[in-house]
Amino acid sequence: MRRGAHAWHAADPGPTRKGKTLRNEARHLPDGALSPVSQRRRLFFSPAADVIGSELDLHMTGSHVVHALSPAFCDAASVYLLERWLLEENAYAGSDPPQVEARRLALRVGAEAAEDWEPLLPVDQVIVFPRETPYARALADKRSQLLDAVDPHTSERLSASGPDDEGIRSLLDSTSFLVVPLHLRDVAVGFIACTRGPDQPPFERGDAVAVERLAARACVALDNARRYERERRTALAIRNSLLPTADHDFPGCRIAHGYLPAGDGNIIGGDWFDALPRPGGRVGLIVGDAMGHGPESAVAMIQLSTAVRTLAGLDLSPAELMDRLDALAAAIPGASFATCMYAEWDRRQRTCTLVGAGHPPPLLRPGDGPAAPVVLANAGLPLGLGAGRYETTVLTVTEPTLLVLYSDGLVESRQCDIEEGITRLAHALDTAVTRAPGGDDLRSLCEELLDDAAAAPGADDRTVLLAELTPS
Repeated sequence: MRRGAHAWHAADPGPTRKGKTLRNEARHLPDGALSPVSQRRRLFFSPAADVIGSELDLHMTGSHVVHALSPAFCDAASVYLLERWLLEENAYAGSDPPQVEARRLALRVGAEAAEDWEPLLPVDQVIVFPRETPYARALADKRSQLLDAVDPHTSERLSASGPDDEGIRSLLDSTSFLVVPLHLRDVAVGFIACTRGPDQPPFERGDAVAVERLAARACVALDNARRYERERRTALAIRNSLLPTADHDFPGCRIAHGYLPAGDGNIIGGDWFDALPRPGGRVGLIVGDAMGHGPESAVAMIQLSTAVRTLAGLDLSPAELMDRLDALAAAIPGASFATCMYAEWDRRQRTCTLVGAGHPPPLLRPGDGPAAPVVLANAGLPLGLGAGRYETTVLTVTEPTLLVLYSDGLVESRQCDIEEGITRLAHALDTAVTRAPGGDDLRSLCEELLDDAAAAPGADDRTVLLAELTPS
């Protein structure tokens, strides 16, 4: 360890700087105690520290940490997290690795915004820290590191970032440098770095203890945020894999879709929708709803949507496709009582064939006429009941027509029954089309329909699939 660098646990007595004992106010304190000056400094960042853990977001949590420290406690503060930990890999097995890779999660210099430093010291930059740096030593020894100046590795890196920048020069002129490791259940996950310039008193033992306590709280908050973000990414990956790859066109059929999960914290639920090429140039459109909103309904939805994609590749009639799906649903846990509406568009024959399984009827808006629900020959029973063959309703389409499939979350709530909701949705479609004549932007129409439904709070997922049918 180079001259002027020190490491300690909270229980270590009497750390020194350049061979001199720390000031008397800290020298005779009990282990782990804070001097009066350190207590006052601790109060400086206590109010800002209170919000740490209030958001399940890694970058927001890191921002809360550096705002708790700078500018009241130190001139600059940064938070780094090990790349291996962020990627869900195991921490380094060795106690003294040759180097560590850490990602800059947050940075604050004085009262300046992070954006002011982004060109020079960008957030999310991954940096390799060799063994001899205080950062690697803090992680390996599990002890805070104190230096009288910025270490050579950091000095070289900062100089390369902006040799002529006044802010960079101020960091290089720091006269006190503190690195506090972040450990979670005895596993190294990152570190906090603090600096003070010549206008501030140097860090002392009590300062390190205060930051260590802050770091312990931050570790828990960062781990919670990391786990939440990982689960969110997993849910988004599942949802995106099940949705149509994009709002795209089939011959004679333009499509757009929209989806809003129930509640603010959910990403996926029981709703699904798809647009599928069928043999003979036909297009299959489907919206379905597995009961519930939790993981069980999402699993049922995944299996049902996969089954529909498989069946769509076979040369089955719409009624046969629904019969097969009904039989499969009976064997899928949680899929019984799922509902769906299937529409098959044949532009050459100018027909749209509909078959429902206990699902709300689609809306049809022909040409410039008003939107209205389709009167089905038979609404059908939910899937998985094995109640018999499904019946079809065949519509003849002779002019460009808008077809809307949707889930009951879009039309049913505690404030109104489903019939009122369907009427409101039809009116919303007419209003949206009138506002944008020609209906060229189907995506915007979908968003307006979802927003209209959101005005009446519901406890169910909301899904809409909009298709413009153009006969040959």
